[in-house]
Amino acid sequence: MKHQTLNTMTKLAAVLLVAAVDAAAEERRQAQRRIVISIPDRKLVLFDGDRVEKIYDVAVGKPSTPTPTGEFRIINHIPNPTYYGPAGAIAPGKDNPVGTRWMGLSVPGYGIHGTNVPSSIGKTASHGCIRMRQQDLEELFDLVNVGVTVELRGESSGVLAQVLAGNSAFEARTTPNIAVRSSVESRSTPNTAVRAAN
Repeated sequence: MKHQTLNTMTKLAAVLLVAAVDAAAEERRQAQRRIVISIPDRKLVLFDGDRVEKIYDVAVGKPSTPTPTGEFRIINHIPNPTYYGPAGAIAPGKDNPVGTRWMGLSVPGYGIHGTNVPSSIGKTASHGCIRMRQQDLEELFDLVNVGVTVELRGESSGVLAQVLAGNSAFEARTTPNIAVRSSVESRSTPNTAVRAAN
């Protein structure tokens, strides 16, 4: 009996050790990921360290409601958000202007989200948020977690210009999209209200 208990405890310890190592590896991997959004190019680039992982087309703020610039963090992940705007609440669904996912940024009221107007992607059309195509948004949502750095750049840097110019073959294989604006909700809160002007 003691031998069986010891054997069971050893197996349990091995499983817990493997789980802890996997969790630490995923945490390190997420710490290396960052998002850079070129506002003038209307592109979102997901980096894993110095390697370009994905490039998406996005809509950004129009001149009267520009997208803010600076370095921010994703502070929440909300699947199927409820949108609260000037006309009131819009429940999750096809009429929701922020789509099926919301990634709130550390600048109040801004986030990366979907859209119910996909023709706006690639344009200056939002109230300052970063808009993405639904499929792209859902893919990105699964690739990044709360805490990931988001750089919103008002000018193309040399490095980013090279990435965008040198990755036309990469871009052709990658689905394009993105958007920005948020409120403070937790990652695990489904159907949480989102107050933003999308």
